[in-house]
Amino acid sequence: MGSRFLLKLSGEAFGSSQAPLDLPKLDELAQQIARARDDSLELAIVPGGGNFVRGAQLKALDRVVADQMGMLATVLNGLALRERLERLNIPTLLQSAVSVAYADLLDVRRARHALTQKQIVIFAGGTGNPFVTTDTAAAIRASEIGAKLLLKATNVAGVYSDDPKKNPKAKLYAELTLDEAIEKRLNVMDLTALTLCREQGIAICVFDISEPTNLVKVLHGQRVGTLVRP
Repeated sequence: MGSRFLLKLSGEAFGSSQAPLDLPKLDELAQQIARARDDSLELAIVPGGGNFVRGAQLKALDRVVADQMGMLATVLNGLALRERLERLNIPTLLQSAVSVAYADLLDVRRARHALTQKQIVIFAGGTGNPFVTTDTAAAIRASEIGAKLLLKATNVAGVYSDDPKKNPKAKLYAELTLDEAIEKRLNVMDLTALTLCREQGIAICVFDISEPTNLVKVLHGQRVGTLVRP
């Protein structure tokens, strides 16, 4: 599937019940990326912001304003991850779809060039638009940079037939198609993201980022979690 990947990190990858930004957890995440990185891989990352704020859940606020807050939350996570990666001497480019002083404005051509130079590219700010999830932002950025595998890091082993926390008999899929995921409305990514991945021929690997070796495995072609293929 090529050597260029897009990693979608939820806000849960950055925070915990103890703190919105859990530094030991963030350090482990940066170490995972460092262990996975080599001269053959090109990696871009789209962070979520749910550890700080989820726009869709702020019902008392205007939805546009709430989503703008959510986009800024992804920039906070992008800044934190860049700082941790640079501590490990990993060159990192942070771009944002919304204009902020502390990150470069989104420039896909520059991002593609940075990837060829083996820099980690972090795409923050979602799509820059309200009413759109960071899942969809990840699918768009994967399409823009030509990645053929989108890695969705979660806190579960992969894609299940039902919520495994509520149904102990829920089936863990090893592999399924994007058509099946859409038809069965499985909890892979939102419908817009799934549809775009299908149109662009992008596969999705859903895996548990809390297992320290999983990112290394999936980036080097080992089967981990659930593969959702075009």
